[in-house]
Amino acid sequence: MPRLDAPIDELRDYRPAVVEPADFDAFWAATIAESRALARPPRLDRVASPLTAVEVYDLEFSGYAGDPVHGWFLVPAGTGGRLPAVVEYLGYGGGRGLPHERLGWAASGYAYLLMDTRGQGSSWGTGGATPDPHGSAPAAPGFMTRGIDDPAAYYYRRVFTDAVLAVDAVRGLDRVDPERVAVTGASQGGGISIAAAALAEGLVGAMPDVPFLCHFERAVGLTDRDPYQEIVRYLAVHRGAAERVFETLSYFDGANFATRARVPALFSVALMDPVCPPSTVYAARNHWGAEAEIVEYPFNEHEGGQGAQWQRQAAWLAAVLAG
Repeated sequence: MPRLDAPIDELRDYRPAVVEPADFDAFWAATIAESRALARPPRLDRVASPLTAVEVYDLEFSGYAGDPVHGWFLVPAGTGGRLPAVVEYLGYGGGRGLPHERLGWAASGYAYLLMDTRGQGSSWGTGGATPDPHGSAPAAPGFMTRGIDDPAAYYYRRVFTDAVLAVDAVRGLDRVDPERVAVTGASQGGGISIAAAALAEGLVGAMPDVPFLCHFERAVGLTDRDPYQEIVRYLAVHRGAAERVFETLSYFDGANFATRARVPALFSVALMDPVCPPSTVYAARNHWGAEAEIVEYPFNEHEGGQGAQWQRQAAWLAAVLAG
């Protein structure tokens, strides 16, 4: 895949004006407050596992509208006291899978929560366990246009709220130091981590990896790949709906969340990425409201740095926690 975006010197300074609703902060404050008011204490169930160096738990917590959301909670076996924690969000279409598939953070001494994504988990990997019980008006196949006529009904309102309440749930666990919690995720998970960094109080850092859900207007007009193409297909049928659609998306744009982030961040970007064009990643990074490093992978597509990026994240987070 050839480079499809702007030259790197332009990307590094790319800070576009992004439409921001006047009631953005009020919308999200009300959304989070309403769901927090319905939250029940999280439930941890120990899961039998062949893993001996890691304790495995099924965590159920209250997400959007009090809906039950699942995740895997892993901690190093034999540890006492409160541990720093990492909350990770998943890429598009995937579910939490099986506990042994993601051991890096727990094996490195962290408490670790992998949040299931409501309604997803059937496109790749080994499945999910969290339904999305809320309906939708007519939508294109996928998740990008579910409820897109109205910010209050849009699918990612529920997902981003789940992400914030996942942080709340982890902070309430006996094995976690509530003052040392970071968020991360790749692709869709990177976009969710950006929202969580803006909406969840008191995090120590965010690590968005090749993030999706940023600078929608540019992404939809630039890439011919899904998931952004779901919006294109919807608009090709619903002619004349573009203004309403992009108004809804502005409530969920990573660039708007980035301006509200107040924690350090480590981004990654793949310069040959046809799914999340580099300029959309830089739009979020360059709007970030605190220090934000970025790792560039010049010859990678949407896979980005993969294991190499995880090593960078582990070193970066250890340095952040060391002060």
